[in-house]
Amino acid sequence: MFPLSRGRVTRQAHVDLPEGTFEEEHGRESFAGRASHLYRTHPPTAWTKVDGPLRPRAFNLGDLPAGQWTPVAHNDDVRLFVSKAAEPLPYFIRDANGDLCYFVHRGEGTLETDYGPLAFERGDYLIVPKGTTHRLVPAGEVFVYVIEGSGEYRLPDRGMLGRHAQFDPGVIETPEPKAHDEQGEFHVVVMRGDASTRLTYPYHPLDVVGWQGDLVPMRLNVRDFRPVVSPRYHLPPSVHCTWENDGFEVCTFAPRPTETGDPGALRVPFFHANIDRDEVLFYHDGEFFSRAGISPGMITVHPAGLHHGPQAAAMEAGKTKEFADEVAVMVESEKPLALAPDLKDVEVDGYATSWARGLGLLD
Repeated sequence: MFPLSRGRVTRQAHVDLPEGTFEEEHGRESFAGRASHLYRTHPPTAWTKVDGPLRPRAFNLGDLPAGQWTPVAHNDDVRLFVSKAAEPLPYFIRDANGDLCYFVHRGEGTLETDYGPLAFERGDYLIVPKGTTHRLVPAGEVFVYVIEGSGEYRLPDRGMLGRHAQFDPGVIETPEPKAHDEQGEFHVVVMRGDASTRLTYPYHPLDVVGWQGDLVPMRLNVRDFRPVVSPRYHLPPSVHCTWENDGFEVCTFAPRPTETGDPGALRVPFFHANIDRDEVLFYHDGEFFSRAGISPGMITVHPAGLHHGPQAAAMEAGKTKEFADEVAVMVESEKPLALAPDLKDVEVDGYATSWARGLGLLD
């Protein structure tokens, strides 16, 4: 199929929009499939009322009470949790549901695994393969965002960018074996579906003296993530893909320069509905210039089919913004996500109509 043009358009997407218009990308397959750009006279997010279950929502996960593995959202492919604790679990975990991705929002400590220990700190991704016996041992209070996938975490295919783009695989850390030789009573909890089984050992279960292979826990810090940017064209969120799994992707928005090489180029995210994905964005650090009222520890949830994009103040500020100083973790899920009921206690009021309010369409 070849692109067609009708009416007032720009020759280059996201650059030199027709005067008085707002560009919307109507695309498939998470920005990788067919797409058209619609040039509207109003932002497509400027609704003044939302009736029904599909709505943009925001939650302050920092206000959730302390606890291990507090549910946030789930579907058959991915489950999201928050873990806020100052002490390790009194047992080890062996997750038979799928791979785990721990993102460390606050704190530091050690990830103990069959393969050996990995020290962790703020901004770390910790990838733990399915079936690995492990536990987090905090050094003080930690706040960890947990992304459990039914499939296997893997690096995305970077195509013509090459395998060293975004981050060189050589920066990924893996553990050295450190076998424990302790007698006593040790517990391993095996999780499968909604059930769990407790195994009791008379010796320490992390007794591995060596390992070889290519299935192993991994550590990557966001400071090692090097965003792919263009000085003349705003790239889609999919360019920030960090990990792939079955039915979803995990992307990292890291500090990066804006599109200062062309005065007509957009410097803020373009409006889109991303109709093949639900999007959950966890805000870790910095100043999130695409929307107001968001601080570290919050998430926004945008279900497929509803537009989202920059708020009015961000569009104005984006005209001169030269650097996006933010770190955020995005989960893009093919299947609809169900939110945990307890999130209603930490919901941000008025988020669903915040775009209209910024345009003066609501008092």
